[in-house]
Amino acid sequence: MKITHNPGHSLTTPGKESPDGYKEWSYTNEIVKLVIAELDTYEGVQQKRIDDPTGRADYPPAVRANLVNSFAPDLHIDHHMNAGGPGGWYEAGHGIETFVESFAQKTSVAIGEKVQNNLVKALEFRNRGLKENRFLVMLNSTDNAKARILIEYAFMTNKNEAMKMRTVDYQQKAAKAVVEAIVAHYGLTKKVVKVMYTDKVTVPNTAFWQASSLVQEYQKKGFKCYALPKSLKDQEPNDPAPFVVETDFAHASIVLMELKKKGYSLAVWESL
Repeated sequence: MKITHNPGHSLTTPGKESPDGYKEWSYTNEIVKLVIAELDTYEGVQQKRIDDPTGRADYPPAVRANLVNSFAPDLHIDHHMNAGGPGGWYEAGHGIETFVESFAQKTSVAIGEKVQNNLVKALEFRNRGLKENRFLVMLNSTDNAKARILIEYAFMTNKNEAMKMRTVDYQQKAAKAVVEAIVAHYGLTKKVVKVMYTDKVTVPNTAFWQASSLVQEYQKKGFKCYALPKSLKDQEPNDPAPFVVETDFAHASIVLMELKKKGYSLAVWESL
């Protein structure tokens, strides 16, 4: 399937920022990068950003719409942060809402509902619901986008929500919620990683419960992995059980980076 992404407004768009000057694009760009990276691990997914990836230029709606039309996606997503209030850290506006151009667009409504419900569950912000609004990018992209949604992840003018959405944790939660909705709706299948086993990455400082969780995660991605010792009888949750991934040279560097981002700073990469 084909998906286009529009990460909100640019770094140079006047007024599209939190009261302290933190730009909308700085929020949405990080979420979009995570969404794209995760969806790239699924079979048959092609994706395209329709913004300036540096954030310096704000393309007019007609230009973005033409980029959507030329790609002819199955799904177009506008990623935004909401705003409201007379100035300062306005506390009244808060919550998540997802828009479709028309409630008559059944596919857009179906995927929009999944995204909205997932985000509310993941971020635990107020549920403002699925709404109808003919936004310009949506209006001009109707010819070739089979489904179109616009997500307002939170209010960047609400200090509680804004500060949370600047963290990697909340950006990852948001991205995961969107990806899981798309995967469920379109029945996507994870790519099987095909590798020659020449290298391994070991996390020496894991408890049995951590190693077991990592084994499940990386087996689903197609890697050969296991906890040590391989004989796991009578293991207690906090017993030491290092986690090992066997892979090739190229994938080992990716796995090492992922594990270090998860907080496993002692992970090591070596040849088999």
